[in-house]
Amino acid sequence: MKTPQADAYIGIEQDNFGGMTPAGIIIRDAWVFGLLPEQETCAGWSPAQMQQLYDRVHQAWDPYGHLVSRLPPDLAKRHEHIHGAAIARARALDWAPLLEDD
Repeated sequence: MKTPQADAYIGIEQDNFGGMTPAGIIIRDAWVFGLLPEQETCAGWSPAQMQQLYDRVHQAWDPYGHLVSRLPPDLAKRHEHIHGAAIARARALDWAPLLEDD
């Protein structure tokens, strides 16, 4: 039986290639929408906390059809900045998106 600590999220900075995972995307989107401060890495969060964050991010995307192209200019700029920096960092860590298969 796993302890709650064993299921805790490791944090976006320690996640694969700096968070190039579904959890990392949710956290960065939460930053974009101002649901979390950019300093929050979610390290130690339980699966239930991560699910609640996912639900909030999903709601934030609803008015825009979950499409970056429909974001208003201020949010589009934040999205580009936050996700662009993450992609640059991941590439510096030798991330190759076409090789990811899980």
